[in-house]
Amino acid sequence: MKTVEVDRLIDTMRDSNPSELEQVVVENVLSLDEGFWIRLAARSETCKSEDDKKDYEELAACVMSIVDRLVHKTEEKIETATDVLKAILNPAMDEHEEITWPPRDPEALKLMEKELSTREQEGYLDEGFLAEVNAQLRQAKEDEDKPGLQAMLQKVLQLYASKVLGKRSYAYKGGKVIPREKFLESVIEAPESIWNKLLIDGLTIGKGDIEPEDLYTAIKKRIERVLIRTEGGSYEQRVLVEYLKGIESRTQELVQALQGGPVQ
Repeated sequence: MKTVEVDRLIDTMRDSNPSELEQVVVENVLSLDEGFWIRLAARSETCKSEDDKKDYEELAACVMSIVDRLVHKTEEKIETATDVLKAILNPAMDEHEEITWPPRDPEALKLMEKELSTREQEGYLDEGFLAEVNAQLRQAKEDEDKPGLQAMLQKVLQLYASKVLGKRSYAYKGGKVIPREKFLESVIEAPESIWNKLLIDGLTIGKGDIEPEDLYTAIKKRIERVLIRTEGGSYEQRVLVEYLKGIESRTQELVQALQGGPVQ
């Protein structure tokens, strides 16, 4: 392929949402030769902004993941979203395939996180997967007799959001650390169960030196970035924004509690 054709293909990929990208890769898989990857790397290196460079890096990773799945598609059955979700939840299930909350096995959450990370690397945590999680979560809420499943599905979405948001760092600019961004990223990547401790230790209302308003600013900026870089109305966008708003709400609750009295 000529350079102009490769550039056109790369531009098409960049403008595609996840489902469209898979179709573009399928249709052009024979064109993804060494020249394609060299050109993609070259465009990444000439980016003027870190955000654009990260976009190219993520695009390359996504394309490689799709190609890898295509290569193995004839050798093994592609798992459905339901299969993938069941595999992630499996460490928290008892012998009757029932889920208790919190899990009886203290290692269950770590095993779930490990499985989710593996599936993410394999490219399975797409819109179809998120739609399946949301569908089961909606059903669990309607049933009202499966609080364990409901809590665990919410945990899956939290782990997903933490994993995806943790891929991009905005904590450094011009070789300097941006404290509020670095602090936000430490919360994003931490289990929800220790958010309170992190916030109290890091904010000025507790033991730290980050002003709550600075954290709110960082959260708002991160939400704006998510809205720009995800498809409008997608499950991915909703899950990531809700996760960030969850951090914001928890911070507001703590600020209120510490300013108005002891934390409950």
